[in-house]
Amino acid sequence: MLRHYFWIFIFISFATLSFPVLGGEACGRNAVINYQEVLVDTGPTGKGEGLRYYLSKDKVAASYLDTFQKNSKPMWQTAAISTTGVAMILAGIMQSGRDEGRGFASKETLFIGGASMIIMSYLVSKTIEYNNEIYLIRAIDEYNKRNLPRIYFYPYGDTNKSSGAEDRIGIGAGVSTSF
Repeated sequence: MLRHYFWIFIFISFATLSFPVLGGEACGRNAVINYQEVLVDTGPTGKGEGLRYYLSKDKVAASYLDTFQKNSKPMWQTAAISTTGVAMILAGIMQSGRDEGRGFASKETLFIGGASMIIMSYLVSKTIEYNNEIYLIRAIDEYNKRNLPRIYFYPYGDTNKSSGAEDRIGIGAGVSTSF
């Protein structure tokens, strides 16, 4: 019985992790400034730092960039929830062969509860990351209102109408890379 839950957990994990996040690949995002591509993120901890030179010229834009970077830092709460989920799964695996009742300490309850905590922690952190992107977009918009050269940044893909990509709908899977 526990094997079935294990394979369901593996399937849900791969299905959840394989969908692309609209925030984009953190290490590969570029902006165009003066017809040159500039790396927006200098690494996993330097999100938006590649634009600081330009955005620091405008106080409002710099404040939005600071808010974006402050909210991009990893939160200890999501790490604690994921760690608790892993501990619950390990406790469920280490239980003896016989299942004593249907209480909180049963194998199935620990395994399903731990897997649910890990998946929910991941989804919450990705949602927060996606919603935080608005601060970077606002920073660029504020800079572009009052300063030159303009910054062209498309976090959700190319908006070139000739490609017809905006009319396509589909599901993709891939491997995420990081530094």
